[in-house]
Amino acid sequence: MNVKNSPDAPSVCILGLGLIGGSLLRDLAAAGFNAYGWNRSESTVRAATADGYDVTGNLEDVLVRAREDNALLVLGVPMPALDSLLEAIAEHAPECGLTDVTSVKAPVLERVRAHGLEARFVGGHPMAGTADSGWKATMHGLFDGAVWVVAHDNAPIGSAGQAPSRTNPWTKTWHAVVDMAHAAGAVVVPAHAKNHDRAVARISHLPHIVAETVAIGGDLGGPLALSLAASSFRDATRVAGTEPHLVRAMCENNREGLVEALDEAVELIRQAREDLASGGSVRGLTEDGFAARGRFEARAGRSKGDATNRPIFNVHPGKPRWISQLDAAEQAGAEITII
Repeated sequence: MNVKNSPDAPSVCILGLGLIGGSLLRDLAAAGFNAYGWNRSESTVRAATADGYDVTGNLEDVLVRAREDNALLVLGVPMPALDSLLEAIAEHAPECGLTDVTSVKAPVLERVRAHGLEARFVGGHPMAGTADSGWKATMHGLFDGAVWVVAHDNAPIGSAGQAPSRTNPWTKTWHAVVDMAHAAGAVVVPAHAKNHDRAVARISHLPHIVAETVAIGGDLGGPLALSLAASSFRDATRVAGTEPHLVRAMCENNREGLVEALDEAVELIRQAREDLASGGSVRGLTEDGFAARGRFEARAGRSKGDATNRPIFNVHPGKPRWISQLDAAEQAGAEITII
């Protein structure tokens, strides 16, 4: 249930109330933000309103309200719907800060630039979710402890190489996005759009392709195989339960990075098949995989919710080289805090 906000609470308007956008609305309202939203689906508007949230199905009205509130706009729609939404924003709320929660960053930035909105745009991607979708899947606490990637490709660097000041509109948006992510319980890791896309191709989009493949392989084994399937099969195929159109949007909008990751994965599988077919051993694959998993656990913890060992960098927005601090944090895979 929504809470009463103070008059000077930060305003955030979330456009698209699926799992990510809807869960963000729940968390920001609980944190005292002036949080409201829009969704095209009337059933979602009814469900969110019935749960006590400030939601409408009228896009023009909500954008006019966001302009008057100087709200941060959050794009929470799938990639195919972005252009029409950005067109409406350019018409009704072009001076609002703008971010997104899409799983790819470079294609979104290209579309934002095409609509002339890049001066106040800061890309974002919370690394959180479930296999479920829609308002019914939304929840409080989805982002607790999760990484929220905040991009800085289009930071307005001056001709002499100076970083943008604290009062620059882009900096204000960047600061608002970081504050929003922290309010939702996430930790912030900076990244350039293309570097983000190459990384998530390996740790998010490739796992989706592999999960679909393993699920199909199990199904091809017939009723006996499915009856014998236990935790390893269930864990390996969990994300295959994601709505197909969402998986397609992720993978097809990150083709370059995903093809590179797939080429490496296919070669590893090809070598394992060759070793098994020739009577050899898959020792190398199993040992290398075990070591790789160990390196992941050393940084992120063995189980979700464990304490992490990611480094933490302090960032000073407005200082002469503060964008360079973000670059250094990205290279280290570090969380950032604002000083």
